[in-house]
Amino acid sequence: MPKTKVMQARNAKAAEAYRAEKIQVLQGLDAVRKRPGMYIGSTGARGLHHLVYEVVDNAVDEALAGFCDMIAVTIGPDNVVTVEDNGRGFPVDVHPTEKKPGVEVAMTTLHAGGKFDHTSYKVSGGLHGVGVSVVNALSEWLEVEVMRDGQRYHQRYERGTKATELEVKGDSDESGTIVRFHPDPRIFPEIDFQYETLTGRLRELAFLNQGLEISITDEREEKPGKDIFKYDGGLVEFVKHLNKSRKPLHPKPMYVETTREDVEVQCAIQYNETYTETLFTFVNNINTHEGGTHLSGFKGALTRTLNAYANDKGFFKKADFTLSGDDVREGLTAVLSVKVMEPQFEGQTKTKLGNSEVRGIVESVMNEGLGSWLQENPGPGRRIVEKALQAARAREAARKARDLTRKKSALDSGVLPGKLADCSIDDPDLSEIFLVEGDSAGGSAKMGRDRNYQAILPLRGKILNTIRARIDKILSNEEIRTIITAIGTGFGEDEFKLEDARYNKVILLCDADVDGSHIRTLLLTFFFQWMKELIEAGRIYIAQPPLYRVGKGKQEFYAYDDEERDLYIERLGKNGVNVQRYKGLGEMNPDQLWKTTMDPESRTILQVTMDDAVQANELFQTLMGDEVEPRRKFIEKNAKYVRNLDV
Repeated sequence: MPKTKVMQARNAKAAEAYRAEKIQVLQGLDAVRKRPGMYIGSTGARGLHHLVYEVVDNAVDEALAGFCDMIAVTIGPDNVVTVEDNGRGFPVDVHPTEKKPGVEVAMTTLHAGGKFDHTSYKVSGGLHGVGVSVVNALSEWLEVEVMRDGQRYHQRYERGTKATELEVKGDSDESGTIVRFHPDPRIFPEIDFQYETLTGRLRELAFLNQGLEISITDEREEKPGKDIFKYDGGLVEFVKHLNKSRKPLHPKPMYVETTREDVEVQCAIQYNETYTETLFTFVNNINTHEGGTHLSGFKGALTRTLNAYANDKGFFKKADFTLSGDDVREGLTAVLSVKVMEPQFEGQTKTKLGNSEVRGIVESVMNEGLGSWLQENPGPGRRIVEKALQAARAREAARKARDLTRKKSALDSGVLPGKLADCSIDDPDLSEIFLVEGDSAGGSAKMGRDRNYQAILPLRGKILNTIRARIDKILSNEEIRTIITAIGTGFGEDEFKLEDARYNKVILLCDADVDGSHIRTLLLTFFFQWMKELIEAGRIYIAQPPLYRVGKGKQEFYAYDDEERDLYIERLGKNGVNVQRYKGLGEMNPDQLWKTTMDPESRTILQVTMDDAVQANELFQTLMGDEVEPRRKFIEKNAKYVRNLDV
């Protein structure tokens, strides 16, 4: 392509400036410090807690190899974390090619570890070999103690760089490793480990590793908190834990465990009386929330085996009738865990298994295991099939209701709901929709919005609690049908398509009172249960309308809590200050609503994220499920944290 003289001169000058010395070679762990998000996801709370998980996963790998049965995590003052295990201890002998002690190689070199040749570890979660070295790189300081071969060794690192040589500190008749670290404040803007977040993951690991004891202690409080997790029942206890807020259809979960072609398969199943499906899958202790071949094998086996059993026992009145996958998974609580020597994950995030051979293995194991269990337990088998048949009838009623609705221009006829005030641009990436509590606030929002890219959908009253309802009842709720139609993705596992979303952001705009919180919770329950992909894609947001307007003369400020209100009153001087408390969104005029809550330049919106699907599911079941007792216990435990009680 010919170039102008100006372009040639510019390129010559640029070429002179761009020489070999300009190419930056990141040595050692510099790449991790330069781009931490590539290795731990983010430098926010999720990435911060990921540091602990990486060190714990190292210890769990020792347990998987049969050399460790105790892991202790301690959060000390100033958020210093200590992880101790009684495994073999890091190797301390000199590495043949790196000419450094093994522990130093593991701490300072990416893609270094004993997990690639299957002699030290048959299976492992940290297969990318970046785990503990990344923690070292992103810590202000890290100390490691190794007990092995009758001696205690110690070494210290600072921001990923060796600060001291590996030295012997004394004798030891124990074996194991202690890693103590403090995250680097230059990397993490806020360093505050959440006890509940860590507890959830550690409990999960204890369930997945039968007999392994994992403890966590929080020494930051005056009265240290401590939890110890050890489950000799493994996945069976995990399923019972998940069902603690529900009534099971059969008291004893079905359990299968076998190894086939070097793939270890474990699965526990227990049905309950609810209408929701709770299914978690793990590969080498990693929560594969995007599923993969093991999940496909499980679903295929479950549907095929239950259909064969129901047909054999004469449950089907029509010869050609079959239960769908959705039918047989209604009320299902199951945990599937597989151990694979060479797992192929889609991406560094390790959330979807790609090994094609695993599907057939899981499918055959579950066909045999579930088939035998149904034959040996005819009572529970009958109740499970009857529940699936009820689900099939409800689904058929929902299909008819959906077809009828479509004829009347609703779910997917292309005609949008009448009360939706849509935006004018067609590009979903640039547009957003506000789900607004009440017609009055909806009217203000319609007048105050930027109609180019902001759509408004007013909602009347409280929507249905979808955890307690079947699909036919959910689809008969007008407000829910309107939401589904407006967003455009469809809903449920079979119909949902994220690429069909009509908006990049779905913003929940509710009053700042108890009723508003309840409506917001009901909406989040619906999205979590039926449109979870919107949450996982970061599309759901919560608007933050102000509680107060503080004004004096021509000056006005908006406060979002009592403390901020008092600061503005003090700033303006107490005399002549007018304080208005907004009891609802409808009390704001359109300009105020735009300025405080809808204008992207000045508003505050909270993105809804889901770091731990198991914990999220447990919380929704506790708060929104049928069982009262778990909810009462939750309220009693957390009442002390309430700051703004609106009664």
